Amino acid sequence: MKVGIFYELQLPRPWGERSEYQLLQDALAQIELADRLGFDYAWCVEHHFLEEYSHCSAPEVFLGAATQRTQRIRLGHGIIQLPTNHPFRVAERVATLDLLSGGRVELGLGEGQGPVELHPFGRRVRDKREVWEESVRALVPAFTEQRWEWHGEFFDFPARNVVPKPMQKPHPPLWVACSNITTIASAGRWGMGALGFQFVSPEAAHAWVNRYYLELTKNQAKLADYPVNPNIAMVSGFMCAPTDQEALAKASGWTFFVFCLSHYGRHGIPNPGEGNMWEAYQEWRHTDKAQETLRSGLIGSPDTIRRRLREFEVTGVDQVILLAQAGRTAHEDICRSLELFAREVMPEFHAREPEHARWKADVLAGRVNLDADDADTYTLYAHQNEDIVRLTPAELKAKMAAKERA
Repeated sequence: MKVGIFYELQLPRPWGERSEYQLLQDALAQIELADRLGFDYAWCVEHHFLEEYSHCSAPEVFLGAATQRTQRIRLGHGIIQLPTNHPFRVAERVATLDLLSGGRVELGLGEGQGPVELHPFGRRVRDKREVWEESVRALVPAFTEQRWEWHGEFFDFPARNVVPKPMQKPHPPLWVACSNITTIASAGRWGMGALGFQFVSPEAAHAWVNRYYLELTKNQAKLADYPVNPNIAMVSGFMCAPTDQEALAKASGWTFFVFCLSHYGRHGIPNPGEGNMWEAYQEWRHTDKAQETLRSGLIGSPDTIRRRLREFEVTGVDQVILLAQAGRTAHEDICRSLELFAREVMPEFHAREPEHARWKADVLAGRVNLDADDADTYTLYAHQNEDIVRLTPAELKAKMAAKERA
């Protein structure tokens, strides 16, 4: 199993004049440390206008800085929002980042959170899946073609040669955001890596891993001409400390992360610039839901995290992505946590990566018969509740139509 780290660039209020500056500097220092420690990936999101929850609106700039402070770690867009970006601009920025990094970019593609993010860019929530699919088709050839044009429903541009071209040929590996767990099956059909969250149990992970590879090997329907990227990664709340008690005490940032998802799911941002998520979070952090959230992550001593990771490792999950930069978790605590994990947990799972690679090769070659477990019985990730379940495209359309009728 490979290991990544994950960045929303969270910044709870109150803010000072240098708060955002320090946030970015600390995050870059953590990625530089992770590179030295042997972590495999560093991922960052793209979000817009989600105050306190994510101040990562220009991930290509942030990752560009990371290219100059790292040597080996792969740098992942997790994800680029296709409905709020022009395909040509995505191709230009990703290719430039790939050249700056020496060919270390991973390209995750997603749809955006909802009205708060999409409406200012002239996109409707109900259209975001169709926009996303068309954008993939319009984007991918721009990485390789010397002359490429597109005339579609949502994008229309004349023939141009997009420069520069990426170092990785034909382009960086493609992933798709799977905030809705059912998108994992679609990721398999599309031949893309699946970027999801921690499953509720090893049984759920086993079922969805099997569904992903069955779709990829039996029902593949790629959206464009690109290499298949057979990978499943799960994001988990994370804090590693000498004892479980100490880790839990330092991991409240993970509960802030989940609270923000829940809050935005219910309320959006009715008064931009005037809210205070951190203040609203104070009551919720002591609820049973918050305590359950802490138990859902990879939070504990090295022994505790090692036991939990072994359970997911045997299901075929390729990568665990650790989310430590959340809420007000201190920079020093994040660094110590990464160091302890790298020293006492990560080597065991890296050592078994060749065995996992052989299993995956057998699956892709049809030498392993995957049982068709009913993945649909597992409809939530471990951190999700009724407020933060992501709707399917069909459900979104129905919801928007009902609003119009009302």
